[in-house]
Amino acid sequence: MPGGGRVTGYRASVRIVVARCTVNYVGRLTAHLPEADRVIIVKADGSVLVHADGGSYKPLNWMSPPCTLREMESDPLTWEVTNKAGERLVICIHAISHDSEHTLGIDPGLVKDGVESHLQALLAEQLDVLGIGYSLVRREYPTAIGPVDLLCRALDGLHVAVEIKRRGEIDGVEQLTRYLELLNRDPLLAPVEGVFAAQEIKPQARTLAEDRGIRCVVLDYEELRGTSDVGSRLF
Repeated sequence: MPGGGRVTGYRASVRIVVARCTVNYVGRLTAHLPEADRVIIVKADGSVLVHADGGSYKPLNWMSPPCTLREMESDPLTWEVTNKAGERLVICIHAISHDSEHTLGIDPGLVKDGVESHLQALLAEQLDVLGIGYSLVRREYPTAIGPVDLLCRALDGLHVAVEIKRRGEIDGVEQLTRYLELLNRDPLLAPVEGVFAAQEIKPQARTLAEDRGIRCVVLDYEELRGTSDVGSRLF
């Protein structure tokens, strides 16, 4: 393979190339992709990924950063991607149908909808879901083993500790049980009852909770958000 060529490392933009190419990986093992149309992505962090149109969301082959990309002036045009371990991804480009660069900027990251912090905030504003006349004492009420999601007061003055989960399983019931043991040692709070609230509660978790005197409440996230389509319901 001829020497020289243009070397690139960190980029300020993402380059997307749609090309007919062959790909060879040489490192801890060897792998070969025969000639076909593929999408090649050169990311701003230096990584290079080769994708096909079908099969999976994962790339067929890739090189993780830090690595360098050398574009060889050869026929066919050849890209040689090398990482610090000396592994090489050699892409021979036979024809390019698309080549563009895009500056994406800093990504804020994935924000999951319906996570426990969202449920906690929504439930704290709609305590009637737990019971008529409930009032909030505090969110994230501290204990020696961690904070209780919500500490509330019922209409009769009884304190209620609420543990919130997306999926209610046995571990969550055990966690709430430990909180209740600690809270009930405080003469200013005792007696403290427990509510296990989740979007889905497993049968085993419900059985354990009820056996320990803990009430279970199934949460409708869309209803809490006010986005449920009541008109489309049968009941």
